[in-house]
This record gives sequence, C-alpha cells and structure tokens, in this order.
Amino acid sequence: MIELRPYSTLGGGHHGWLDSRHHFSFADYFDPDRMHWGQLRVWNDDIIAPHSGFPRHPHRDMEIITYVREGAITHQDTLGNQGRTEAGDVQVMSAGTGIAHSEMNLEDEETRIFQIWIMPESAGLPPTWGSKPFPRGARSGTFVTLASGMGDEEALPIRADARLVAATLNADQQLDYSVAKGRNVYLVPATGRIEVNGVVASARDGVAIADETHISLKALEESEVILVEVSA
Repeated sequence: MIELRPYSTLGGGHHGWLDSRHHFSFADYFDPDRMHWGQLRVWNDDIIAPHSGFPRHPHRDMEIITYVREGAITHQDTLGNQGRTEAGDVQVMSAGTGIAHSEMNLEDEETRIFQIWIMPESAGLPPTWGSKPFPRGARSGTFVTLASGMGDEEALPIRADARLVAATLNADQQLDYSVAKGRNVYLVPATGRIEVNGVVASARDGVAIADETHISLKALEESEVILVEVSA
C-alpha cells in the first residue's frame, strides 16, 4: 500500500516568523486519518524566519529528530547542552523523563527543517541530546543512516525501533530499500521529484508505505530523499 500525501493537502499555516506544514495531526491541525504512521507521530516541514525560532518549551517521552535542510538551527536545553546544527546535518533529543529546550534560527537567512517525532520503546528514561554532521556527498546514490535505534553504529542513537536514512540522487538514478514485514515507511523528497514503486512524488510531498517489502526509487530530477522506517 502506497499513499501519496501532496504538500498542498498538509495542515498548518503561516505564523509570521514560522511557515509550518504538518504531515500528521499537530497543534491546531487535526485529521483523524493522519494521526500517526506506526510509531511515527510527527513530521513537520518548518521554515523559520531569520533571528527567530522556538523559545524554551518542554517535552516528555518522545524521540525528536531535527533534519536541517537549509540554514542552521541553534539548540539549548535544561541539561546544559547547546549546539548549532547546519544544513544536511541532524540533531536528536530523547525527551525521556522531561527536558525543556529552545530551537532558534540565529542566522541572517531562513532555516528550513524537518522535525520528526517517533514514539519511544520505553518511557521514563533520562533525557539526552546529540548532534552530528553528515556530509551530503557521502550519501550520493545511496542511503546513509542518520539516526537509529536498530543498531546502526555510525548513526545518532534514538530509543525507538526505527531509523532515519537519507540519500541524494541524480536525475534517472535508481535506488532500492528493503523493508521487513510488519514495518511502515514514510518518505519525503526534500527537493526534486521521484517515483516510488510507480507513484510520483514532488518536493515536500509525503509518501506513506505499508505492507511493501521492497521500495524502488527513481529520481525524475536531481533529488534529496529523507525516509523513516518504523514498527507498525
């Protein structure tokens, strides 16, 4: 089963400093048919204006992944962690028993991010945060695992039976991804235009996949693909 969710159908809106689109029900957007996809709970497509951002706010028992598409995001939290994550790189926060953080665009340009929330395997663990650079050149024509709770050693660790991978493809380049039975996939082309098992998706469209053990991607133009695999 493959369901295309065009960008134009996503919830959200423009809030002055923030232009946000929600692939799943979030904040004031509610769609009973788009509550989650397996353990994947949130996929927000955010454009943050220069010198603005999310002031300090709390989270609990959620795995939160921020993939920076353009610009940079600066993180600070109540554990004393702070860091600046640039385009192409990833930060993860395991909220655990509770953590408050801010995510600010301190740059002179817009910052564009995907913020992805995955439900953890266990609740009540100590909160953690981490960030790591992942050069886009290393994922040319292949998937690179950026965050994982499935034993991928080079990835940032998360406490969920899930992984986030990314690839960049030239026009007409093809790439396959295998999925075990009982698992779901959600993918978004951050840029470009792709074909997924015969379904065409444009930049920032969502593609929800279930009951498929083989995913075949073809880039119809130069594209960047972000894919999350989760337990159903």
